[in-house]
Amino acid sequence: MKDSILVLNSGSSSVKFAVFVVEGSALELALRGQLEALFTAPRFVARNSRGQVLAEESWGERVKLGHEGALKHLRTYLLGFRDQMRLAAIGHRVVHGGVNYGRPVLLNKEVLAALQELIPLAPLHQPHNLRPIRIVMDQMPDVPQVACFDTAFHRSNPSLAQMYALPKALTEAGVRRYGFHGISYEYIASVLPDRDPRAAAGKTVVLHLGNGSSMCAMADCKSVASTMGFTAMEGLPMGTRCGSLDPGVILFLLEQRKMDVRAIEKMLYNESGLLGVSGLSSDVRTLLQSEAAEAKLALDLYTYRLGRELGSLTAALGGLDALVFTAGIGENAAGIREQVCRGAAWLGVELDAAANTNGGECITTRRSRVTGWVIPTNEELMIARHTLRVLGGEHSKEEDVVCLTA
Repeated sequence: MKDSILVLNSGSSSVKFAVFVVEGSALELALRGQLEALFTAPRFVARNSRGQVLAEESWGERVKLGHEGALKHLRTYLLGFRDQMRLAAIGHRVVHGGVNYGRPVLLNKEVLAALQELIPLAPLHQPHNLRPIRIVMDQMPDVPQVACFDTAFHRSNPSLAQMYALPKALTEAGVRRYGFHGISYEYIASVLPDRDPRAAAGKTVVLHLGNGSSMCAMADCKSVASTMGFTAMEGLPMGTRCGSLDPGVILFLLEQRKMDVRAIEKMLYNESGLLGVSGLSSDVRTLLQSEAAEAKLALDLYTYRLGRELGSLTAALGGLDALVFTAGIGENAAGIREQVCRGAAWLGVELDAAANTNGGECITTRRSRVTGWVIPTNEELMIARHTLRVLGGEHSKEEDVVCLTA
């Protein structure tokens, strides 16, 4: 019987999962899936490593599973594989690690309590990331759990890159730039040497573009700057989040529009971004297919801000050797990649239009001074690797330890 690592990524109404089997010094994906619409019309699907459906179930509106019911169903399903693999540990994606957690950590009640204190810094994600941890502690106390943080990869940022120009007392209290999507960036850093050794040893900007979007400047595969800051709202416009905003706008909404904090929070997190500008959708696929002027405006603003942030991160690096596109939009929206690369011609980016359109991994010409890549991210594998390391496993392949932060 082989050991396995279960990876959980819990959201407000969903639980995504992946199971990796320990094969000597490697981790092999066994199955993945999700439980979604947990409070409305729950659905469950599990697929093997080739994407074939192994099991699926839906409950309709008659059942509200919630996170506890979802984990119970998942546990029952995984028991069907108990003759093939043993659950050795569970790895969790946790958005915020604050100042104190700059690397993956074995979870206990004290650590969980400390992570609870960080909920105000990531109110849309942290509570839901922590809920399954608590449930597993109660129901399966003997199963080791490891938290992997989206902020950890950016702890290598220079101190100046982490600061806001605020009173010292606030900085010391933890009001600083943390950066997010770090697990995704760390995975890209771990595989970049195989694609482009020059970029891995040099200066690269990675664009993690999805419903939540950010960009990271990496030197020698270490994060030196990120577009996201104190919360996962700063930086680029996103699906429903506004991105960077003049703080004076908040004061205006409070004083002149008489909006309360909760109403402003809802607007900035849930009603802004691509959805707010277009008035149509937060989904780039929908906007790309639309002929509405508002859809084009939202996408133009998105790519304009991508270009501005690229210039800023290039300045932080002191040059640029490569661009890497990843995550849902970055991996699949050729039109967005084209606009970014065309706009970055001044940096030495020369797009290979055919490669970009036809699914090429390298999307720049041989003449291009800056190489461009499309590399699918794999946050689940990164979490599984970390989980095994924290447990003292033997998984120590060279490609798994290169370019990781200390």
